[in-house]
Amino acid sequence: MMNHNVMAPDLKSQINAVITAMLWISNSPVFPGAGIPEFMALLREFLGKSQKKLMMKRLKDGDGKGGAKVTSWIDSMRASSPPRVRPTIHDCDNSDLLRPSALNVFDQIIYKSRGKKIITFLDYDGTLSPIVADPEKAFMTEKMREAVKNIARHFPTAIVTGRCIDKVYNFVRLAELYYAGSHGMDIKGPTKTRNSKKGKRAVLFQPASQFLPTINEVEKILVEKTKSVPGAMVENNKFCLSVHFRCVEEKSWGALAEQVKSVLNDYPKLRLTQGRKVLEIRPNIKWDKGKALEFLLRSLGYAKSQDVFPIYIGDDRTDEDAFKVLRNRGQGIGILVSKVPRETEASYSLQDPSEVEQFLRRLVEYKRSRVNLTSVETCRL
Repeated sequence: MMNHNVMAPDLKSQINAVITAMLWISNSPVFPGAGIPEFMALLREFLGKSQKKLMMKRLKDGDGKGGAKVTSWIDSMRASSPPRVRPTIHDCDNSDLLRPSALNVFDQIIYKSRGKKIITFLDYDGTLSPIVADPEKAFMTEKMREAVKNIARHFPTAIVTGRCIDKVYNFVRLAELYYAGSHGMDIKGPTKTRNSKKGKRAVLFQPASQFLPTINEVEKILVEKTKSVPGAMVENNKFCLSVHFRCVEEKSWGALAEQVKSVLNDYPKLRLTQGRKVLEIRPNIKWDKGKALEFLLRSLGYAKSQDVFPIYIGDDRTDEDAFKVLRNRGQGIGILVSKVPRETEASYSLQDPSEVEQFLRRLVEYKRSRVNLTSVETCRL
């Protein structure tokens, strides 16, 4: 049987030649607007899956001079920063990346959850609130707060975010939720439940507490370093740092990425990752939003239960870890919040926070209808 993933030597050499040309053009001042993703889009119809992986590996490794690595970061930053006008999912012909609207197939989702305990996990920025220029002004609407409050009345609910808990709690202001801040590295339980009065929030888990002094030290250095880049903002999220470039001109992204990476060269126990319009500095430990989801399921007593149906809704690359956990478990669903198709482990999609609110309201309506139906049946007995 022929192995279609094995490339002939001449084809491999041709692809290598194309990669070399792409690297040169992307780094050339003659073509300042050229980017690797654009070339990949042209070639995607002609490359198999394994060939794409080989090409991306070459691009990430670069040409040995370091320039391509910076370029790949800039391209990554560009990919997470949509231009002002972008096509919606319904206008895009990239069908292999499309995910069904969770609103359009709501009844199918409910059917899958029948007889199981629904648990909701929600990202904050871009999911419950819009992405805004100033992260300190990412307020959720009162309608959204009411929808989340009603969800928590019927289902265990957690906010899983890159923000520190104190900041996200000031936005949400709901004591009955679980909060997993700093990408899940700071997890705390509700301060108010049906059976108890409001009190102190219990700390459930902090796997990166030993990194706090280092995080604070790096924050001070980054604040000074990034002063030369107009619009850059460093945010301390307790167990991680966020360098926002939402207000940075694209021509300065390369300089910003280089400054951040140069600082981290002296801190090997920290790692740099990419989020939506943000560079994230995190402890180099095996912990992410997916691990936080699993921890919360264990804390709620559903670690090995087959009668649980987690629903995770998020818009960021960091949410992919949680989507992947659900897919691997074969339980529950991931819902990507995005107006454009992209590679994702999520099974469904919603376009923006307003659709998230609609989805949450429909979940509440479904639960209430089931409760009312059960009450009627009980009265008849």
